[in-house]
Amino acid sequence: MKRILIANRGEIALRVMRSCKEMGISTVAVFSEADRGAPFVRYADEAVCIGPPPSAKSYLDGDKIIKVAKELKVDGIHPGYGFLSENAEFAAKVKKAGITFIGPSPEAMDMMGDKLSAKAAAKKYKIPMVPGSEGSIKDVKEGKKIASETGFPLLIKASAGGGGKGMRIVERIEDFEEQMKLAVSEATSAFGDGSVFIERYVAGPRHIEIQILGDTHGNIVYLFERECSIQRRHQKVVEEAPSSVLTPALRKQMGECAVNVGKACDYTGAGTVEFLLDENNNFYFLEMNTRLQVEHPVTEMITGIDLVKEQIKVARGEKLGFKQEDLSISGHAVEVRVYAEDPCNNFLPDIGTLSTYRIPKGTGVRVDDGFEEGMPIPIYYDPMIAKLITWGKTRQEAIDRMVRAIDEYQITGVETTLSFCKFVLLHKAFTSGKFDTHFVKQHFKPEYLSVEDGEEAITAALFASHILAEGSTKKTATAAATSSGSRWKKNRTQD
Repeated sequence: MKRILIANRGEIALRVMRSCKEMGISTVAVFSEADRGAPFVRYADEAVCIGPPPSAKSYLDGDKIIKVAKELKVDGIHPGYGFLSENAEFAAKVKKAGITFIGPSPEAMDMMGDKLSAKAAAKKYKIPMVPGSEGSIKDVKEGKKIASETGFPLLIKASAGGGGKGMRIVERIEDFEEQMKLAVSEATSAFGDGSVFIERYVAGPRHIEIQILGDTHGNIVYLFERECSIQRRHQKVVEEAPSSVLTPALRKQMGECAVNVGKACDYTGAGTVEFLLDENNNFYFLEMNTRLQVEHPVTEMITGIDLVKEQIKVARGEKLGFKQEDLSISGHAVEVRVYAEDPCNNFLPDIGTLSTYRIPKGTGVRVDDGFEEGMPIPIYYDPMIAKLITWGKTRQEAIDRMVRAIDEYQITGVETTLSFCKFVLLHKAFTSGKFDTHFVKQHFKPEYLSVEDGEEAITAALFASHILAEGSTKKTATAAATSSGSRWKKNRTQD
């Protein structure tokens, strides 16, 4: 493979290109008019504008992307995550065009892309499942019957979906009909498929996912787990590897189950098998993501393996260069997603221009981003600015390093999730490891981000007064009082 087209944008496009460059592979970027000045466009060896800003007319236009790939005679297409990354039809078209799709086969993608067929495949290997319906629910009457047998509370979930769309929690039979109609409507709107199914609601669950890698020679390994329980709107914000609650025995058991899920669909490349873990450490298969995950860097940090390079090697037909017994966990890694969102306003997107943008640096700090100072945050795409990752020899060192990195991260012009992420990292529920997917509901209120710690605020104020007494300006005092070394809440524009 000498030339690869990256069918994506932003930080993931840059991240893939960097691995390609280290492998001596030239890269082609495709971009929308909104991303004309983006760093990933300049970094690529070649770049082609494929349309106006809306995704449907650019990054989701698979035919146009394949046309560019054929014209430039690329050897492979890497889809990144999101957009067309789990579109089996696109993968099949790429293959038909004589181009290598850097990912699993269209058949595996199709099987695992539907939650019901994924469950059916996993069931053959006796992998634990959350009790619920065997297949999709056709009508409300049928649904009510299954709901009564399953018990409340329960979840109505979209078969074709993810990210919390088409998902409804139902507490009582009286609410079932309304919630089912809402779930079907949302699933139809989001995925073009209104199929839904029922699962028992697992109280206090943790979201644990296992990274797997498979080659075209029948070898599949697991690269341990990621803890992804800190979420808002069913979407992850803080992730870490490994989980603070898995024992070596449970890790091995879940890892082997994940490998079996991969075997069930002859999986090749990088994929993630997701599980729910209840308060008694019982785990249940949730779904499989047939692509690279946003949070893949924490796995890279604890294993020393570049997952993008492995994807490319597998796509070239190479055997995995390691066996399960060769893999081990080194240290601990934490990732926070830096979104242009206002955590004090229900995490709504806060679109604007990055007036100030300075990333943290130093030992054990990694920033995967796709923006530069002065760039606007486009309204057309996901509002993620960057992923901030830290590594430490221990979990606490990784957390401490992350707090330091967040304090050093300077962003003005938009509100970000950095203040929320710091709140999480310093919360006793997180540091103790005693948390689940309900962390936001149980522990967070927007006003917490506006209340400065009393003792530290007083200390800062006294220090500022001392500076003023020596004749310094008010501006200097304020800067000193809000220095990055302090753990008290900084000025909102310095999130």
